Amino acid sequence: MRIIAITNQKGGVGKTTTAINLGATLASMNFKVLVVDLDPQGNASTGLGIEPADRNMTTYDLLLDGADLADVAIETEVERLWIAPATTDLSSADIEMGQRDNRIFLLKEALATATAYDFVLIDCPPSLSLLTLNALTAAHSLLVPLQAEFFALEGLSQLMLTVREVRETANPALRIEGVVLTMHDARMNLSRQVEEDARATLGELVFDTVVPRNVRLSEAPSYALPVIAYDPASKGSQAYIDLANELLERSPRKKESA
Repeated sequence: MRIIAITNQKGGVGKTTTAINLGATLASMNFKVLVVDLDPQGNASTGLGIEPADRNMTTYDLLLDGADLADVAIETEVERLWIAPATTDLSSADIEMGQRDNRIFLLKEALATATAYDFVLIDCPPSLSLLTLNALTAAHSLLVPLQAEFFALEGLSQLMLTVREVRETANPALRIEGVVLTMHDARMNLSRQVEEDARATLGELVFDTVVPRNVRLSEAPSYALPVIAYDPASKGSQAYIDLANELLERSPRKKESA
């Protein structure tokens, strides 16, 4: 089992889109996948068709009420894909977790029973909060979506410092799976420049695959479907197929840490 935190403290960079579509693509490859929605907005849950009324138990219960993962995880319409959903209740979790001695280990303890899955993908909130620290403590690695726009690389230094601190205090084995460029428009000089800067700065940490701006990819959540189910022939779908294949090809033993 591989636990991957999908994180970037900036909002709107494609974390949830990546969690949904990478998860669905891996499921289509016969892997059992669990998406853990750790964002109080609950967009990953909505994007996979889980209505708020059906979220009887959530990641809040998992973290703070001792709920069993088996009782929280819901099977989606995508075969072999499950989600541990979130609601706005999770917005108070940071305050409540702050009162616990084991506050950064709550998710790790909750996922100890996740042995039925091949992949666990954690959709993190857009902040370096206790929720994100829980994800980094529980994860084997992190995947960082990076939007191809001005200031894209700003803020990554703070994330890297947080990763270093987590390695030193809670999760020495945490590594960086890679950085994936999202919302890329090859027709724009800015997108090309951001890609060049990212590859020059981060080297092999940057995935070869880039996720393009794609109408079908943007439309899919409104139908509560991953793009591979909504329009499997679209450029967005192909990008996540390529990303999944590249992820599978990357060996943890060969991966350089940052």
